[in-house]
Amino acid sequence: QVQLVESGGGLVQAGGSLRLSCAASGRTFSSYSMGWFRQGPGKERELVAVISYGGTTYYADSLKGRFTISRDNAKNTVYLQMNSLKPEDTAVYYCGARRGLFGASSSLYDNWGQGTQVTVSS
Repeated sequence: QVQLVESGGGLVQAGGSLRLSCAASGRTFSSYSMGWFRQGPGKERELVAVISYGGTTYYADSLKGRFTISRDNAKNTVYLQMNSLKPEDTAVYYCGARRGLFGASSSLYDNWGQGTQVTVSS
């Protein structure tokens, strides 16, 4: 088990950028695959991007080119750089972790942070 704490959310104008961080506790972070998911008002939680313990990445098709996921195992942290933000990116962004291989479905992740709100104004 790992504990996850997200930060970096906030209010930004359309076209702006934000970088989210997810800090993980524990000494086995490097063995976890990590994912960013988001949940907008009245919507189900959806994939944003995932990164394996080896650094392989996978993105939601609609977000490729604007969002970048990365990790720093020395800091037990995973990041989500979000550029060219749009009002439809408004959501609570959650960080998830699972041991071993990554996956695109949120149901595969059994460790979650509390979420961080991202609001993009038009």
